[in-house]
Amino acid sequence: MSVTDAEVIVVGGGHNGLICGAYLSRAGVDTLLLESRTDVGGCTSTVSDLGARFNICHCDHTLIRAMPIADELALSDHGLQYVEPQAGAIFAFHDGGEPWVVFPDPEQTLDGLAVAYPDQVDAYRRYLADAFPVAELVVEMARTVPSARRFARVAFRRRAAGLGRLLDWSRRSAADVLGGYFDDWHLTMPAVTVGPTVWGLPPDAPGTGLAAINYASRHLVRSGRPVGGSGALTDCLRAAMVFAGGRVRCGSRVERLVLDGGRVTGVRLADGTFLSAGVVVAACDPARVFVDWLGDPPPAARRCVERWRGMPVPEGYESKVDAVLAGRPTFAGGGGLAERHPGLDPFGQSMYVSPSPEQLASAHNARAGGAVAERPTIMFDIPSVSDPTMAPGTGRHVLSLEVLFTPYSLVGGWEGSAEPGRWLELWSSMMEPGALDLVESWRVMTPERYENEFVMHRGYTPSYGASPLAAFIGRPRETTRYRTPIKGLYLSGAGTFPGAGVIGVAGRNAADVVHRDVRGSSLV
Repeated sequence: MSVTDAEVIVVGGGHNGLICGAYLSRAGVDTLLLESRTDVGGCTSTVSDLGARFNICHCDHTLIRAMPIADELALSDHGLQYVEPQAGAIFAFHDGGEPWVVFPDPEQTLDGLAVAYPDQVDAYRRYLADAFPVAELVVEMARTVPSARRFARVAFRRRAAGLGRLLDWSRRSAADVLGGYFDDWHLTMPAVTVGPTVWGLPPDAPGTGLAAINYASRHLVRSGRPVGGSGALTDCLRAAMVFAGGRVRCGSRVERLVLDGGRVTGVRLADGTFLSAGVVVAACDPARVFVDWLGDPPPAARRCVERWRGMPVPEGYESKVDAVLAGRPTFAGGGGLAERHPGLDPFGQSMYVSPSPEQLASAHNARAGGAVAERPTIMFDIPSVSDPTMAPGTGRHVLSLEVLFTPYSLVGGWEGSAEPGRWLELWSSMMEPGALDLVESWRVMTPERYENEFVMHRGYTPSYGASPLAAFIGRPRETTRYRTPIKGLYLSGAGTFPGAGVIGVAGRNAADVVHRDVRGSSLV
C-alpha cells in the first residue's frame, strides 16, 4: 500500500468532514482527508484579504455548542475558545420598525418587548410555553445518532413532550405556525428570515413550520464566536485529526469515484492521481457525488442515482460583502435599544434586517427573474467588536454584510454589477451619516465566486430538508443514515441529517456509522 492510500478517505474539508476524520483517526482508523482548496474550512473558513481577516459565512456558532463534539475531540486542547455576545440576535426592519432583541434570558427578552411591542408580550410567553419542548426535543434528536430505535428512546425518555407539536409544525408552514401566536409581522418575520428565507423558500411553503423554534432555540443554546474567527474551529479540528494520526491533503480535487465489482476502491483526482481506499465518506454535496462522480453505477444503486440525477438543480442566492472600516459607525436605530438595554453594543451582536411580508414576496419574484430585490434580507455585524483579534489594526474594524435574494443567474451577470455597492449604501442608510466614508476597502463573495472558489455547484449550499418523520423512518437512507447503495460509499455534510449550519453532527454520525461497519463497534 502506498503512503497516499488509506483505510478511509474523507472528501471535503469543511467542519463536518474534519469532524468525521477526527473521530475516525482517534479511533485508530487510518484516515486521509482530501480538500480541493489550499486550506480546510469550507464555508466555516476565516480567510485573509485586504490586509484583514474575514469569515466566509456568518460567525455565530450555536447548535454545535449544544453537541458533545468539542469535549469528545478535546478541541480546547488545540486552542478553541469562544467569546459570547450579550444577545442571541438583534432584529431590525427595513420599514424602520422598532428593533427588538433576543437574549439568552427569556425574561430579559420579554422586558424589551414590553417597551418595543407591548401587545406581543403575552403572545411571546404563550409561544415559549409551546416552543420550548419542541426545541429541546430537536436538540436532543440532533445529539442522537439516527435510528428509529434511538429516536423512539429519546421520545420515551421525554415522555413524548413536544413530539406531537414537532410533527405538526414540521408539516405546516412557518407563516401558519407563527401567525398562530403573533399578529404583528415584526415578530413573525425575523423567524422567517433565519428559516425559510435562508432556505430559499417562501414563508407559506408547507414543511417550513419548524422555523418557529428559532427564538426558543436562542434561549436554549447560547451562541458563541471562536476567538480568531469562525475558521478557528476548523483549524482546531484539523489539529485534532492530525494529532490523532490522521492525514490532511489540500489542493486535491476529487473528480471520480473508482468502483470494482459494485464497491468503492478509491477516488480519482483532477490531476489523474488514483488514491485507494475501501471506504470513502463524501462530506460534500450529495447531488454532485451521484451526478458527477459516477459513470455507470452498479445495479443496486441505479434507482438511487437516477433519483438524484432527476432532481432540479438549485442555484445559490446569497452573497457577502466584507469591508475594512476606519472606525466604528453609529446605528441610526440605536437610541431605543440603548434606552431599553443599557450597555448593549449593537455591533457586538448579529443583526438581521427583515423586509415586510409584501417586500419579501417581491424579493422572491425578483430572484426568480434574475434580479435582486430593492429591499433584500440582510444580516450584518462587526466581528472585531466582540473579538478584538479580528481587528485589522488599532481603531479599525471589519464589517460582515450578508445579503439574500442575490441570484446566481443575475441578469447581466455579476462581473461589473453595481449591486454590491448598492448593498453597502443600503447598510450605510441604517447608520448615522458618515458610515460609508469609514469604508477603506471591500470585497464581495457572489454565488458565482462561491462556485469558483468553494466548489459549490451554481453557488448553492446543499441542505438536508426532509421532515423529522423522514429522519425517524430513515428515508432517504443515504441522507438520514449516511450509507449509500454503493458498498463502501458514505455521505456526510450539510446535505445530510440534520442539515446546514455549524452543527457538526453529520460528521460525528457518519464517523460512527463507518466505524460500526468497519470495526463492529460504536464510537459514541
